[in-house]
Amino acid sequence: MNLRFRAPSQSGIPIHRPNVTSSAPSSLVEQLRARRPRIPATLTLIAANGLVFLAMLWHGAGLWHTADGLPLAWGANFGPATKDGEWWRLGSAMFLHFGVLHLGMNMLSLWDGGRLVERMYGSARFLFIYFAAGLLGNLLSLLARGDQAVSAGASGAIFGVYGALIGYLWLARRQRRAQEHRHLFWGAILFAALAVSLGFLIPGIDNHAHLGGLAGGLLASLLLAPGDIAAPRLARALAGAGLALAVALMIARMPPPLYRWSEEQRARQEIMAFQDTEARIHTQWQSLMDRARQGEMSFDELASQIETQVAAPYENSFEQLSHLHLDPAAPSASALEALRQYAENRRDLSRALAGKLRARAQDLFFNPAQPEGISTPARDLPENGESSAH
Repeated sequence: MNLRFRAPSQSGIPIHRPNVTSSAPSSLVEQLRARRPRIPATLTLIAANGLVFLAMLWHGAGLWHTADGLPLAWGANFGPATKDGEWWRLGSAMFLHFGVLHLGMNMLSLWDGGRLVERMYGSARFLFIYFAAGLLGNLLSLLARGDQAVSAGASGAIFGVYGALIGYLWLARRQRRAQEHRHLFWGAILFAALAVSLGFLIPGIDNHAHLGGLAGGLLASLLLAPGDIAAPRLARALAGAGLALAVALMIARMPPPLYRWSEEQRARQEIMAFQDTEARIHTQWQSLMDRARQGEMSFDELASQIETQVAAPYENSFEQLSHLHLDPAAPSASALEALRQYAENRRDLSRALAGKLRARAQDLFFNPAQPEGISTPARDLPENGESSAH
């Protein structure tokens, strides 16, 4: 910027002094902001994560902590589900968070790094880096953590942003002032190192997603290096090959799931359906016993009602539960097996009771001198709803 000074002389005639031009170069941050004043991709990602979290709150998520069930239903990364054909979870998991603190820390980090990296690479390449790193991180998490953890969060993609920042600053290290370069470059490395270290110390942090995202972002930054920094053609080729090879190797080494999530979900639905059936049978049983005590039915009529309204529904439930085949590692496997036995036992007890009632009716027919009246068969058939498998 040119500055002109005018000072009055003793004679009152203005004296014009030479132009003074500031030769101090602007900082890298100022240059990037001047080149790209707006960062729509970063702001859109932050808004999308925030809106998804609000929607989860509306549907019952906790403000500070949410159990695994809701994020899993919304698309969190989980081995038995993802490897059962729901590969879209590798992407959807990047927009889900377990609490407001989890969300806030991630979005603060995204804002801090994203506003630099988006201006360095442009919005389109920034989004490619973000999603490539997030997908690579979630894929590594799926490979390394097996089928034991539900994983969600934007941190893998955000580590990719910082990996791209490190890559850019390394390539541009001879084009920037040394002091500024050291400040940004080592600051990004320190952030990544501290975050990864905390991941090893604090339970529940998916450090594999962090490391995979960091590596993915670094490789993508070399592959998509902008024209204002020197990136050797060989380095770009090796980075692209490294990304492709990493994905191929992880997919090739991916073990099969311990159980199939689709079968587990079907089993849960059948268990819930059986509970509804059990409640209806219990209500019907009580009605039959009340009518029997009041003498409204003969032994033979009561036997027929027990067969059609008690034994038959248990038989249908047993058949439906028997058609399901769960791996023993599935969470509902033991409950499903217990309900099969429960339904089978109730069916057999109901049929046996109906047989006893018919035998009693025949005794009364051939020995009419015996007194009429029946004692409730409830003592012979256990009360419904006692099974702990529910």
